[in-house]
Amino acid sequence: MMKTRLFILLQIFTLVIASTVGTAQAAVIGTADHFAQQSRADQLIHINALFAKDAVAQHMADMGVNAEDVLARINALSDAELQQLAQNLDDLPAGSGILGVLGALFVVLLVLELLGLSNVFSKL
Repeated sequence: MMKTRLFILLQIFTLVIASTVGTAQAAVIGTADHFAQQSRADQLIHINALFAKDAVAQHMADMGVNAEDVLARINALSDAELQQLAQNLDDLPAGSGILGVLGALFVVLLVLELLGLSNVFSKL
């Protein structure tokens, strides 16, 4: 009787351990990889904040460009292309109100056109 109870207890214990223990996978990431990911995230936040402005969205709608498509294409850019785009947006001279936003929009659309991701300027 004692052997059967001990055997059942051992089976229950084995089942509990086998069902709760999973495989854990971990990897060490380098400092450069971490900062590259952080830099990309910061650049995306900066560019997305620019496109979140009402004037930019309205101008894109006037040109027949879907804002969601532009954001999806920006998210698909490589790290180097994204860095170049963010740098170009930062290097633009500060305009008065809408002129700066329109200049930034023009640069973004030009980059997308040069990369072959849109056909905005072929409609003109």
